[in-house]
Amino acid sequence: MITILIVEDDENIARMISTVLSIGGYRSEICADGALAVEKIKQKVHGYDLVLLDIMLPGLDGFSVIQRIQSREVPVIFLTAMQNVSDKVKGLRLGAEDYIVKPFEAVELLARVDVVLRRSHRSQEVVAYGNITVYVQEHTALMDGNPVSLTPKEFDLLVFFLQNQDIALTRERLLAAVWGYDYAGETRTVDIHVQQLRRKMHLQNRLVTITKLGYRLNRYSHNEPEGGAPV
Repeated sequence: MITILIVEDDENIARMISTVLSIGGYRSEICADGALAVEKIKQKVHGYDLVLLDIMLPGLDGFSVIQRIQSREVPVIFLTAMQNVSDKVKGLRLGAEDYIVKPFEAVELLARVDVVLRRSHRSQEVVAYGNITVYVQEHTALMDGNPVSLTPKEFDLLVFFLQNQDIALTRERLLAAVWGYDYAGETRTVDIHVQQLRRKMHLQNRLVTITKLGYRLNRYSHNEPEGGAPV
C-alpha cells in the first residue's frame, strides 16, 4: 500500500490531512519535527512513496528537510501557509513536485497527490483484475489477453478505479484526478466515460453507481465468475 509521510507540526491539520488521505485509500504517518522527519525518511527500509511537507517546522524548516533527503529520491509536495511567489519558486527549485498553499480543498489535495504519484511511477505498473490486465506505463489494457481500444481518458479512468478498489469515488474527485483539479467540465463527462468503460471492459456488474455520489469498483474476488456478482 502507498505510504505517505505528513510532516506538519499543527496536530489538527495533520490529522485532517491523514483523514483525507485515508479517504483516498492511502496509508499515512505523521511527524511534527523537521529533523525527526529527515531521520524517519532515511531510516525507513522500503521508503515513503510521498512526503507532504510543511515549511515552518521545529527542528529543521521544510526547505532544509528537502535538501537533506534528496538522495532518497522520494517525491515531495510542499503543503504550507507561505504563499509568496518567491517561496514557491524556492520550493520547486529545491526539487518539490508541487506546492500547495493552505487552506486547500480535500479534492484538490487528493488530485495533486494522485498526479505526483503517477508522475513519479509510484503507482503499480501492472494491475490485474479478473480477466483484465493493465500495463500502466505502456498504456495498454487487455481483456482475456486481447487488447481493448480505450481513449486516453478512459484508460486513465480505468487505472484510477483499479488503484482505488472498494472506495466510493465522487464525480468531483474523478474529475479532479483524471481531468485535472482545475478542469471546468461538468460531472456529466464522468458519467459518459464510466458508461463507455463499463461497456468496453464488461464491468457492468462490478463498476457500480452510488446514488447522489459517484461510483465504486468492487474488489475482484477470485471466487467470482468472470461476469461478477450482480449488484
